[in-house]
Amino acid sequence: MKVRPTGVIPPMTTPFRKDGEIDYKLVAPQVDWMIGAGAHGVAAGGSTGEGHTLDHEEYRELMATTVEAVRGRIPVIAGIIVDSTRDAIRRGKLVRDMNVAALQVTPVHYLFRPDDEAMVAHFRAMADETGMPIIIYNVVPWSYLSPALLTRIMTEVPLVVGVKQSAGDLKLFADLMMMAPDKLIYSAVDALMYPSYTLGAHGSIAAILTAAPHASVALWDAVKAGDHPRALELHKKLLTLRNAIIADNLPACTRYAQTLQGLPRTWPRAPMPEASPAQQAAIRKAIDGLGVSIAGRVAAAE
Repeated sequence: MKVRPTGVIPPMTTPFRKDGEIDYKLVAPQVDWMIGAGAHGVAAGGSTGEGHTLDHEEYRELMATTVEAVRGRIPVIAGIIVDSTRDAIRRGKLVRDMNVAALQVTPVHYLFRPDDEAMVAHFRAMADETGMPIIIYNVVPWSYLSPALLTRIMTEVPLVVGVKQSAGDLKLFADLMMMAPDKLIYSAVDALMYPSYTLGAHGSIAAILTAAPHASVALWDAVKAGDHPRALELHKKLLTLRNAIIADNLPACTRYAQTLQGLPRTWPRAPMPEASPAQQAAIRKAIDGLGVSIAGRVAAAE
């Protein structure tokens, strides 16, 4: 692995226009905003980016545009959310000629959960065929991988270098940290970044970072500096925002939070609805609580 991405890695929203097409020229402003906030990396094509809705051509173009916008300043992670080994491999091959640090891959999950042997074989085939580092995105409730299975896969398939752990509670995260101390374990437990960091998380990849990158980086820095009063204060404010954006239309709520902070307005891809008036009000209040100025920006977001 050329680089081991650590720290705060926001999963970018995909800049869809109202007609559902991608406005690629709006990728760079989001990248620059994230880097300006101090982000240590970015992910594209993940859940927050509605990556499951992208066709192959869109996927490759989005990743190429992201890598170009980053210009080597921070690592780029490419999300893959598909339901067959064949398609996962095809998407990995689409980006392996780019400056991508790793693939972030969900388990196959539609209709059934592969058994443990099939799960190991899935990630082994991806590694063998793409030759790229892989981060398992352990997010699908009916297809969760246990800490024991995750550790087995990382042991048997060396190119599986880490896990983005969303599954279950903080106990599972703590177990995974103990069982795989030499691997990259990222927290995606959005509401509990502070305790995740104190448990030794190597970084985070989660929607809350995308909705509030400045405060998220400040939280990471506070924990690293041992300033726990400051970290706890930021945790409470970020939890308020998390409670405002968590919903079935999480990507839409996340992009609304971004728009309040000055990014150009974009839309979720149908049939996902935009943030409702009630959601907008709660998000606006939480952003204001973080000390982020939204004056003059609310009108553009509505």
